[in-house]
Amino acid sequence: MTNENTRSIVLGDVEVLRVVEWQGPFGPAGTLVPEAGAEVWKANEEWLAPDHWAPDDDSAVMALQSWVLRSGGRTVLVDTGVGDGRERPHSPQFHRRRDGFLDRLEQAGIRPEDVDVVVNTHLHADHVGWNTRDAEGEWVPTFPNAQYLLPAADDFHFGPENGYGGGLREDDRLVYGDSVAPVHRAGLVTLWEGTHRIDGNLTLESAPGHTPGSAVLRLASGTDRAVFVGDLLHSPVQILDPGCASCFCLDPAEAARSRRRVLERAADARELVVPAHFGGAGAFEVRRDGTGFALAGWASYGPPRVSR
Repeated sequence: MTNENTRSIVLGDVEVLRVVEWQGPFGPAGTLVPEAGAEVWKANEEWLAPDHWAPDDDSAVMALQSWVLRSGGRTVLVDTGVGDGRERPHSPQFHRRRDGFLDRLEQAGIRPEDVDVVVNTHLHADHVGWNTRDAEGEWVPTFPNAQYLLPAADDFHFGPENGYGGGLREDDRLVYGDSVAPVHRAGLVTLWEGTHRIDGNLTLESAPGHTPGSAVLRLASGTDRAVFVGDLLHSPVQILDPGCASCFCLDPAEAARSRRRVLERAADARELVVPAHFGGAGAFEVRRDGTGFALAGWASYGPPRVSR
């Protein structure tokens, strides 16, 4: 069973399900990617609008979504969205949301107890929210049988040892407290650095810059290849010029280096690129174009092939 917020694509022996928590205008395009001038958006309006840009009010269109991979007999959930009922006073889009995300997982045949692995590509609020759920006023792991894979560098940066992101944002403390610390207390966390192999099809690799520990997840099965890039890309305008960082990148120069490196490999190896926040089809193929890159095609989906 499925709905319009859940779609599937098969890559080799791995089924990939896209589960959308929310999609729509997020904020001013020029604020999201400050180094991409208004002329870039306008010159590419034909393919940016309406799925990635709303020209009438110059808003970037984005999605909050998770990716579920059925690989090697296990269910792997990549990023867990914003979560319901979170106190995020400095992030109005995330503050006290109610989106019914778990219902959408259920409609796709995925119960919380069925998830074997949770991957957080990094520890920002919109990637860890459904790590936990509210159980009578206490935050407990949403996926009680899962191994939660967290980048060690992010866990240090956003955790108490580094004063919750160096004490720069109150929301970082809140996010760690309600969405990360509870899974630590439950003994479900595995911290990793460098690379981490999940199974014969899936490998995590560090791609720092957006955050100190931000990561990409590579899929290689049969002749198919994909790379789940988290927040390495926030908008398709960054395909055209990977030097353009988003306003959320903690180290823009390092993020640009990681982004270029990942896009170069994706173009050469024909990897499907799967960002966390693209609207529309949500994933794409890329080709080299001079010193930059160009869109080679969008992904296409069908309904999930597996139900439980």
